[in-house]
Amino acid sequence: MTRIYTGTGDDGTTGLFFGGRASKGDVLVDAYGDVDEAVAVLGVARAGCADAALADRILRLQRELFVVGADLATHPERRRRLVDGVSRVTTEMVAALERLIDDLVTERPLRPVFVVPGATTTSAALDHARTVVRRAERHAVGAREAGRAVAEPALIYLNRLSDLLFVLARHAAGEAEEPASHE
Repeated sequence: MTRIYTGTGDDGTTGLFFGGRASKGDVLVDAYGDVDEAVAVLGVARAGCADAALADRILRLQRELFVVGADLATHPERRRRLVDGVSRVTTEMVAALERLIDDLVTERPLRPVFVVPGATTTSAALDHARTVVRRAERHAVGAREAGRAVAEPALIYLNRLSDLLFVLARHAAGEAEEPASHE
C-alpha cells in the first residue's frame, strides 16, 4: 500500500522540486500554493462548462499552471535542470496568452464598465480563478523582493493569465452580466 502521508512536513517544511526544503510559511510557498489553488478553481470552471472548446482551453491552462508551479517550487541551485514548457515558463508561453487575449477581445470587445461576477457558474469560477492568480502573482513578487529565485517569465505569465481569465469569464458570461453600478 502506498501512503499519501510521509511525515516529512511535520516540522513545518515542504520539499522543493529537485530537492531541498523550505518553510511552509515562506512567501514563495504561498505563491505556488496559490497556483495550485488556481488549478483547482479552474477545475470547477471546467467541470461546469458546457462549451467544449472553452473546457479544452481551461484544461490547457490548468496544465500550464503545473509548469508555473514547478518553476516557482524549484530549488534555486537546481534551476538548470528545468525543461522549457515542462517545468520552466517560457516567453513563448506568455506570447501565446497575449495572442489569445487579443483574438478573444477582437471577437467580443470588452464592455467599458465594471461587471459583477456570477452571470454563469463557469464565468464566476473563471473570475474566482483570476483573483487567485492575481494573489499568486502578488506572492511571487513578494518572494522575489525577499530575495527568492523567481523567474521573470513566470511572473509575466501570471499577470497575463489573470488578464486572459478576465476575458474568458466575459465570454462565458455572454450578455447576462450585470454592471457594477446602476445608471
